[in-house]
Amino acid sequence: MKVLVTGANGFIGRALTETLVSTGSFQVLALVRRTTSLPDRAEQLVADLLDDIDWVPLLADVDVIVHLAGRAHVLNETENDPQLIYHRINVEATRKLAQCAAESGVKRFIFVSTIKVNGEHTNGRAPFTNDDIAKPVDPYSASKREAELVLQGIARQDGMELVIIRPSLVYGPGVKGNFATMLAWLARGIPLPLGAINNRRSLLALDNFCDFISLCITHPDVGGHTLLVSDGEDLSTTELLRTLKEGMHAHTWLLPVPARILGVLAKLAGHKDRADRLLGNLQIDPADTFKLTGWRPSNPARDALRETAAAYKSKLR
Repeated sequence: MKVLVTGANGFIGRALTETLVSTGSFQVLALVRRTTSLPDRAEQLVADLLDDIDWVPLLADVDVIVHLAGRAHVLNETENDPQLIYHRINVEATRKLAQCAAESGVKRFIFVSTIKVNGEHTNGRAPFTNDDIAKPVDPYSASKREAELVLQGIARQDGMELVIIRPSLVYGPGVKGNFATMLAWLARGIPLPLGAINNRRSLLALDNFCDFISLCITHPDVGGHTLLVSDGEDLSTTELLRTLKEGMHAHTWLLPVPARILGVLAKLAGHKDRADRLLGNLQIDPADTFKLTGWRPSNPARDALRETAAAYKSKLR
């Protein structure tokens, strides 16, 4: 079976490519923006999704596409019109790829979306489920939702199987963004006022996610479904930091400052969005996904977090 992985040089794409190649069951075509180091058995296709690409001949023998490429969420946005940029990359480029895939006879299109399509938090409500109504609130999540709708239309018209995956925050060795910032705090031994946070956050280990995507490539029952996925073990920010400390053997103090006080101070300092991510709830209930697929995470969340922290520390030496 031949699988095209877009964004194969990214955090998730690189790991997924390695996972698929290692099974020996897949022929992998890895779409990258520039030549990079990937497993020898992966064929590289160097192109930009915004280029004028004639996809049809390239997809002639592709069975499944895993679409990871796109413009990710940007915390400190610098674009004058981010909505336009997100639309061009996450919607229009996806539309063209999917239309060509359908014309070329690709059997299944797996679109990796984001839990942010469901909303920014689950404060005061139950965890998100597969059946919840989408409520994106920023240009990034709105573009992902629009792409989902475009893909659903193409799938209905042309009969191509569509699988939409909305993962929780993905972490693992090499993680970037806010998660990497937390690791840096711990590595520096900076005292953190986060020792009394009783929120709940769903997370997803990188190796678990790659395993889940691999399953979705061949699973007979996932076509036409939107699947929310996580490690299935929710942690508070305090529990998360303590577990990362263990993996890093760090000596950072976690000071027990009440979350209410931290929220007020963060708002006054203009960091409300950052505080919401540290203090608020964002939970996924993956029960329906687990039931449909029969899949369970093979790497327990706390073990995966310790491994992530240990990998970060080893790179500092």
